[in-house]
Amino acid sequence: MKASKIAYKPVGGALGALSGVVAGAVVKQVWAKLGHDEEAPDATDEDRTWREILLAATLQGAIFAAVKAAVDRGGAAATKRLTGTWPG
Repeated sequence: MKASKIAYKPVGGALGALSGVVAGAVVKQVWAKLGHDEEAPDATDEDRTWREILLAATLQGAIFAAVKAAVDRGGAAATKRLTGTWPG
């Protein structure tokens, strides 16, 4: 296993946790900008419509994936700058 990959493991874990926090905050802001007062609903929220549940799930999935990809890519690029090799 490459040294850069081993060195990246703890960094990747920390970045993963950070990306979850950032994505959650972004989802809240986007949901509010869409005109919703409350937090995005859970799938089991009985008082929400199917349309609202599926819209919230789609929005959350897209935002979480985009933030995770951006954070992972930034972490990998930073690792390459520090070690000279891509952690892949």
